[in-house]
Amino acid sequence: MTLFDDALLGARRADFPILNAGIEPVGGKRTALVYLDSANTSQKPEAVLKAVDEHYRYHNANVARAMHTLGAQATAAFEGARDKVAAFVGGVSQEIVFTKNASEALNLAAYTLSSRLSPGDEVVISVAEHHSNLVPWQMACQRTGATLRWFDVTDEGRLDLAKARADHLINEHTKVVSITALSNVTGALTPIREIADWAHRFGAVVIADGSQYVPHNPTSVADMGVDMLAFTGHKMLGPTGIGVLWGKYDLLDSLPPFLGGGEMIEVVRMAASTYARPPHRFEAGTPPIAQAVGLGAAVDYLNAVEERVPSRERGQKPKTLQGMSAVAAHDATLTEYALDKLLSVPDLHLIGPKVPVDRGSVFAFTLADVHPHDAMQVLDSLGIAVRGGHHCARPLHERFGVQSSIRVSTYLYTTTAEIDALVDGLMEVRRFFKVAP
Repeated sequence: MTLFDDALLGARRADFPILNAGIEPVGGKRTALVYLDSANTSQKPEAVLKAVDEHYRYHNANVARAMHTLGAQATAAFEGARDKVAAFVGGVSQEIVFTKNASEALNLAAYTLSSRLSPGDEVVISVAEHHSNLVPWQMACQRTGATLRWFDVTDEGRLDLAKARADHLINEHTKVVSITALSNVTGALTPIREIADWAHRFGAVVIADGSQYVPHNPTSVADMGVDMLAFTGHKMLGPTGIGVLWGKYDLLDSLPPFLGGGEMIEVVRMAASTYARPPHRFEAGTPPIAQAVGLGAAVDYLNAVEERVPSRERGQKPKTLQGMSAVAAHDATLTEYALDKLLSVPDLHLIGPKVPVDRGSVFAFTLADVHPHDAMQVLDSLGIAVRGGHHCARPLHERFGVQSSIRVSTYLYTTTAEIDALVDGLMEVRRFFKVAP
């Protein structure tokens, strides 16, 4: 039984020019590219590249201010992208704020919600956060005198809810809970609805960092139960330079602006100004127009993805899935396969859950006494792209007693053959550094 429909996966991979162009490592000969760094940034399909190119070639103008035909076309494309993104996460357009990335979205949340913080208040995050969801809250607490507290993780890499409840981590002093929906290191899924319900009992605002979650899973902000959700375009097939903050409209409407300038105002006088309603209140100046158009095309592409899942029951036909359900199914199958293969490599220590349950397709690990950067360079010489370092999650690495790790991450274009190539590459790393006997 094959894991994937070869025709569907082959056609999907053909949509990504970079996957078919090969790569020429420094000092090496041209070879096939095995791209396993999608948690860092995803590759872009032809449809996204074409959408951005056509916008600049034929529709380029500023939005919401140019009254000519090109301005109307650009505005329609920009706001149309907002509509697509809103539907993608189960929100409405007025709740979608475009930013330049998820980091800016989380900074926007931290800065504006600082207006509600004062000494004695508490902000809760976790030790598993990306620096983008840690540093802004450190800064907010420094500005306001609030106290920063955090969830620990278990030795398996999952949030330690039992310890958090025993310590009354979320309580009457909690004003904000901001937490990753899926760790960019351990791959562990956060029980976000359970945490949101807990926090809401105390009236706290709940924010999810969906940077790793949204590109891989069907997303409904209502089902998640959060008040805000941040994510980024470049990890979900879209361009760089575009991020999203979804927020409940009434919450957004109660918050002050983040940046001042054009388009975020209602009336400007020398003595004072009044501000536009959300989302434009938070989009000062010329926004990322072409990037939003590209993100809209990425959403269209993701919604059209198909996966044919073989039945585990004898005699039953494969089931065809579409959209993010198909992406999630591909991820789930590949996660199970990758875990089995990686855990067969001698001297490999996986950071995070070792079972394919409530986890995503992100795998961070160490390999004997080989520094992750050295391993990464050897793999790169073989045309295999992975990431080495602390992945902007240094406190989590410290929690596990390691300085850095090798990280492998997959997406809807990844094949089992590429996982096999990775494992062969890791065995070569062991031979190169004489880890193998």
